[in-house]
Amino acid sequence: MDVIGRWEWDATTDLTRVDAFVALVFNVDPDDAKAGLPLSCLIDSIHADDRERVRALINRSTRDGSPFLTEYRVISVDGRTRWVLDRGRFTTDHVGRRWNGAGILVDITQMRMTEDASRGSGVENEDSALDRAAEHAIAAQQAIVEMQDPRLKSCADALLLELGRRLAQKDIRSRRGRMN
Repeated sequence: MDVIGRWEWDATTDLTRVDAFVALVFNVDPDDAKAGLPLSCLIDSIHADDRERVRALINRSTRDGSPFLTEYRVISVDGRTRWVLDRGRFTTDHVGRRWNGAGILVDITQMRMTEDASRGSGVENEDSALDRAAEHAIAAQQAIVEMQDPRLKSCADALLLELGRRLAQKDIRSRRGRMN
């Protein structure tokens, strides 16, 4: 089973808070990650060959107010290159400045190891019910964070984790279909 984590970014502080799984995958201290790290710290942890593409995707997501779904590589705490599937969204304030962001991250290294290495690294965003559910769950989770209700936040986090699992399973089925 793929491991799933989550991230949240607040523009007012430029701090990204991630769970321990994401911290270890991005090779950052889990305590620092829980307290919050600048978004640039996590972007700098992305493999150099993928970093500019992901940065451009974040900028497009912010500009369009659209969710994103992409794969990229990071060097984890154990020194291994890992592939992650990242699903998230950045929102803007009334004048178009980045306001916040949130998403889920799935370690898809095992799946990628079985794929054809010549395949490209981008994942197209599909307009399916599952994708829409993930988008709405991310938005709901952001609102719940603002409410500061720990019980609701726990429920929203659980929903995001399950949606992440389903997205990963859908991605695996899609890849298997293309391989046959």
